Amino acid sequence: MRLVVDTGIFSASLSRRRRAHLEPHVRRMAGHQVFLAGVTVSELRYGALVAQWGEPRRHRLEESIQATTVIPLSDALLGAIAELRYACRLAGHPLHDRTHANDLWIAASALHIGAPLLAADGVFENTPGLTLHQ
Repeated sequence: MRLVVDTGIFSASLSRRRRAHLEPHVRRMAGHQVFLAGVTVSELRYGALVAQWGEPRRHRLEESIQATTVIPLSDALLGAIAELRYACRLAGHPLHDRTHANDLWIAASALHIGAPLLAADGVFENTPGLTLHQ
């Protein structure tokens, strides 16, 4: 099954320290075709820069990203983002707020490809039209 994975879960799958806390979620990735939103890739690379990862660790990150399918930017995806933000605004859901812009992109990416989202972040709960992978 295709599965969009949130940044926090994917990041935890690469980190011994963070993985312990999110292990039940990380295990749910097994056996699925993992998709990442473009913004997730950006967040992962930014985090590596901020943490000043060395070349070997950044190389492992890139290999992990390459093992997934990154959802390509398209006009249809941009439309899905706008529509989801508007639906969230009407519903009073926090994803419409600018502070959740990256989460909005991730949720809209899952909706765009018709796949459930694997996330541990409560902001995704009750997102209009979004299916969360349990």
